[in-house]
Amino acid sequence: MTLEILTTDILSPLRHGFFTRRGGASSGVFDGLNCGQGSSDQSNIVAINRERVAQAMGVQIDSLVSMHQVHSADVATIEGPQDTPPTADAMVTDRPGLALAVLTADCQPVLFADHEAGVVGVAHAGWRGALSGVLEATVRRMETLGARREQTSAVIGPTISQRAYEVGLEFYDDFVAEDPRNQRFFAGNGGETVQFDLPAYGLHRLRSAGVGQATWSRHCTYSDEDRFYSYRRSVHRNEADYGRLISVIRL
Repeated sequence: MTLEILTTDILSPLRHGFFTRRGGASSGVFDGLNCGQGSSDQSNIVAINRERVAQAMGVQIDSLVSMHQVHSADVATIEGPQDTPPTADAMVTDRPGLALAVLTADCQPVLFADHEAGVVGVAHAGWRGALSGVLEATVRRMETLGARREQTSAVIGPTISQRAYEVGLEFYDDFVAEDPRNQRFFAGNGGETVQFDLPAYGLHRLRSAGVGQATWSRHCTYSDEDRFYSYRRSVHRNEADYGRLISVIRL
């Protein structure tokens, strides 16, 4: 099966893509294009999957740069291939030929580009990272390379949608304590749980940061098992592990 790569006119003509799970070599619960080196999948199979992604992006495998993601607001500036993945949840570069990658399985993968300045970035924005400011931190770091936020485009790829994202009231309280207006990103019927709209919150943070364009692909990772991995779906099924989707952009 060939790779399925979701793209957007907002980021074109830069080579980029939100890869689905289709077209990979993994099997079992990882069936498809699992690119998670931290998963319990066979390392040689993950390496094959990542090589396929690198080929699709037109780079050598050592120029496909990913991160050790820790749900932080830390951003790394990438100037060349990395011997060790940086510990961060966002990366930026102005170097042609480098492909920046982010891994997700419900969290938001966000691709950034200032076409005029020749600066790109990626961010891993789960609820914790988004609340901590990883999206704004990415925009600020892009500016240090010459980008301008008003001419920067940001696209949120496949992520968990509100209808599938049930959380406890303490989660709600944390967001409302940060800003009472955040209650608009929750829906519920007065019970012990509410449903959080993660992509709407991500778009709010991006637009409040002043980016020129911000959009969501409108794909739900939880609801479309044939195309996407989902951490939450794996938990609900008591599965031992789950695959990781990869999203990439390069100059």
